Amino acid sequence: MKSTVIFDLDGLLIDSEVISYRVCCDLIESYGHQFSLEEYIHGYSGKTGPANMRSMMDTYHLPISMEEGLAFVERREREYLRGGVALKPGARELLSYLKRQQYKIMLATSSSKGRAVEILVQNGVGAYFDGMVFGADVERGKPFPDIFLKAAELAGEPPEQCLVLEDSEAGVQAASSAGIEVLCIPDMKAPGEPFRELAAAELGSLEEVIPWLEAR
Repeated sequence: MKSTVIFDLDGLLIDSEVISYRVCCDLIESYGHQFSLEEYIHGYSGKTGPANMRSMMDTYHLPISMEEGLAFVERREREYLRGGVALKPGARELLSYLKRQQYKIMLATSSSKGRAVEILVQNGVGAYFDGMVFGADVERGKPFPDIFLKAAELAGEPPEQCLVLEDSEAGVQAASSAGIEVLCIPDMKAPGEPFRELAAAELGSLEEVIPWLEAR
């Protein structure tokens, strides 16, 4: 039986992918280009901010520096987040269930600490977590295993006693490389077959995690 559940944040616990798409639209369309949701899903979903910025600059010939682009994204995202970002369906119920069942609950996100904590507190779920690891806490981001190994270490549990919940291909790969069982719960982008094979299961939403755990 697992003792620790490690959550990703964006696209898994919170419905933030739509905000990321809007921010990309705002930047690209401000220079006279169109940017579809399909383009975002296939080219940008699940990737890091700097990687996406480089791709947007190259593809749309944006006359800005990396620093200017990232500053725009941070500023515009903050404006959207002030309006609130919703938890994914089943998130609150799952966190409550895990707490009642005495699992350790960890967060492992590439997000900054201030942003992640603000969103969790805003939704009233910050107190559920026993520990958190952020992008700045590790040298290498996903798909490297560092962030999940750090979360397991912080929880005081070996990787084999942990379970990761992830939506992205990079996250699934990172958990698998860490030797941690992972459930893939896709957001906008369905994982490719090689990544499906790395996951213990692919679920439709967080609402399916409790039945999956109880069936074990």
